[in-house]
Amino acid sequence: ADNIEDGLDYGGLTREWFELISKEMCNPNYCLFTYSEIDNYTFRINPLSGINPEHLQYFRFVGRIVGKALFDGFLISCYFTTVFYKRLLNIPLCLNDMEAIDPEYYRSLKWILENDITDILDLTFTTEVEEFGATRTIELKENGASIPVTEENKDTYVHLLTDHLLNRGTREQMDAIKRGFHDLVPEPLVHDFNPAEIELLLCGVHNIDVQDWRANAEYRYYSPTSPVIVWFWRCVEAMANDDRAKLLQFVTGTSKVPQGGFANLVGSNGPRKFQICKAHKSPNHLPVAHTCFNQLDLPEYRSFEELSERTHTAIEVGLYGFGEK
Repeated sequence: ADNIEDGLDYGGLTREWFELISKEMCNPNYCLFTYSEIDNYTFRINPLSGINPEHLQYFRFVGRIVGKALFDGFLISCYFTTVFYKRLLNIPLCLNDMEAIDPEYYRSLKWILENDITDILDLTFTTEVEEFGATRTIELKENGASIPVTEENKDTYVHLLTDHLLNRGTREQMDAIKRGFHDLVPEPLVHDFNPAEIELLLCGVHNIDVQDWRANAEYRYYSPTSPVIVWFWRCVEAMANDDRAKLLQFVTGTSKVPQGGFANLVGSNGPRKFQICKAHKSPNHLPVAHTCFNQLDLPEYRSFEELSERTHTAIEVGLYGFGEK
């Protein structure tokens, strides 16, 4: 009773409530969410959340909190992965989404698709998962253990394995979140949104320090004085803060800058600074992002205007999932 405090709410109390409740949603004691595989500041659904017997009720409540915040225009204090937002919006997942989750697995699956695997790989329509220290085999389709992967059916294998890995043990949890979310936000109202727009609406746009960003950037096959690099930072400085957030999302997967600034960016294998790499493609191509490495591949554009136009196109088109990979 001593902790109860009366107050008149002109928006501040509600804003604080959303901030506190959203932080509590990701409290590890509830086992609902865990950090994503590639950083320590975005969250994904915990596949082992079932250790909490009431986890589906909690997840529906989480969906309602997210929906209420979106509907009423308040911000939450937790950032989710792009895959989470795509699933919330019923946007189909694809192999490219794997790159940000497990780049090594992504490269393996892409190799399977691009090469003849006849008499090379001995695979069946199964995969293994580890749960509480024990390994369990899961069939990707009925009788999958007795179905060999061949050159003819490898596309189906990669599709089913990708679907399993991206939705691994979390279908019920995501369905509960979506039920709660749509209790307050009818599905047609968010039909035209993409994951980046939903994140910006829910988490807001914090002021992005371009000088800090630039001071903590690295380059491959370019130097800080290369014309393309000079033009790039000139382009970023000229952007509105919203567009800077979209660019950051495009390259790193989230608009969130970690505590301590750009020096503390994390990639799939530990600390990984923002990196610009020369793309050995014609200037007619758009920039390409690799979110697991915080890497932006920039072709050698011929003018500032060309770079600016291609960069703005990439962050708009790429956020919708049609960018090159």
